[in-house]
Amino acid sequence: MPRRNEYDLLCIGSGPAGQRAAIQAAKLGKRAVVIEKQPCIGGVCIATGTIPSKTFREAVCRLSTQPQLDSADTEAYAVRRRPTMPQLLGQVGHVMHREMQIISDALRRNDVELVHGLASLVEPHTVRVETGTGQRLLTADHILLAVGTRPSQPPGMAPDGHTVITSDDILTLPQLPRTMAVVGAGVIGIEYASMFAALGVHVTVIDQRPRPLEFLDQEMGDELLHQLRNSDVLFRCGDAVEHIDMVETPQRQGLIRLASGKYLVADVIVCAAGRVGATEALPLEVVGLAADARGRLQVDSSYRTAVEHIWAVGDVIGFPALAATSSEQGRLAACAMFGVHADAMPSHFPVGIYAIPEVAMVGATEEELTRQKIPYETGLARYQEISRGVILGDDAGLFKMLFHREDGRLLGCHCLGSGATELIHIGQAVLALGGGLEYFLHTVFNYPTLAECYKVAAYNAANKLALIRQATGAIVPAIAEQATAAAGPAIAD
Repeated sequence: MPRRNEYDLLCIGSGPAGQRAAIQAAKLGKRAVVIEKQPCIGGVCIATGTIPSKTFREAVCRLSTQPQLDSADTEAYAVRRRPTMPQLLGQVGHVMHREMQIISDALRRNDVELVHGLASLVEPHTVRVETGTGQRLLTADHILLAVGTRPSQPPGMAPDGHTVITSDDILTLPQLPRTMAVVGAGVIGIEYASMFAALGVHVTVIDQRPRPLEFLDQEMGDELLHQLRNSDVLFRCGDAVEHIDMVETPQRQGLIRLASGKYLVADVIVCAAGRVGATEALPLEVVGLAADARGRLQVDSSYRTAVEHIWAVGDVIGFPALAATSSEQGRLAACAMFGVHADAMPSHFPVGIYAIPEVAMVGATEEELTRQKIPYETGLARYQEISRGVILGDDAGLFKMLFHREDGRLLGCHCLGSGATELIHIGQAVLALGGGLEYFLHTVFNYPTLAECYKVAAYNAANKLALIRQATGAIVPAIAEQATAAAGPAIAD
């Protein structure tokens, strides 16, 4: 019987979601192809997002801590160096190139075809690809939309690539600015604000919301803002950009007028006010699909869209929009479309914010547990009381676990400080396996490591619970006695 379509699976987008789906399909014996519009492979993750921004962060961290090592007197004032952008970006290109090689090799080893060009939907099973040498029409039984997102442009902001830029352009700056305004206090905005503040740039963060990163545990969010303010980051929350004018003073700068009437001046203005699905070029209507106002697609639990053979994964379907979860979504979608059983992605996935300092969390926050009226107790550990924290020179780190007050189950884990995004995985494993306080009290952790935070926080929680049990144990008999007296004498039958 002749093949109806050329491919079993066609993935539009080579980011973590698309590449993982294609490789999973190939491992199931299916013929898969990946379409990528950029010259490089790996999508936004490699080109402008996760990899370059985190590599840049490491360069900033190395440089910002180096002055302390140059002096035997660590209490002396450390002169802050002012690097050039080429110096900071020296490693970025190398890491990006290496990651692209790894992805290309993985696709090649699994016989996944890669086509560079701009893809557009023509018919339900047909995709047109505009390549550098012309057009190709590709057909597939299943189509996976993993097109990712692009920066949104709020009213009053028109990026010019020089003074007003998007978060995708920030690492193309020719030189380090003296002043910077970041519009948007989401993950991307906070990450870049902290990096440039660590370099001595005067940073102002503007956001309409009253509080940055509202999904964080409030105590962790407060500590992050405290440390950023100590780095001279200024926050203008509950306000919005109304208009931006270009002025010469004598250099070219942006004059920002806020809705409140305030004015701000900055050498560079970064638009980091969210992202929208990159679906406008497909176009969706030819196959009967439609995106929401932010370009996102609706899918069911198996990542199937309203069209039976078209699937969508990754940032284009919205929350959680993480590279790690997008990759897993791609694998699960490929299994679903070819009838292979796979367990759903666990609800307890870690979230990492690569600010300076790092922030990571898994599970519930205190605010969520309070709203749900779940009885809990906290266990805290501070890096200043952990030997490894002292060794690292990080005395401001904060670690917290939340335990169920009755059975001791771990409900949430939150960390701010050096290595937070690595440290959180221990809590993730215990949470997924249903463990809790007893595990941490009885487990031996290497010394000196940051993992000791788990032991210290567990003892802190155990001590609090012991005090509560002691207090309630004294109260309960008294309550029972009062209740008996109020009921009067027992009447015998």
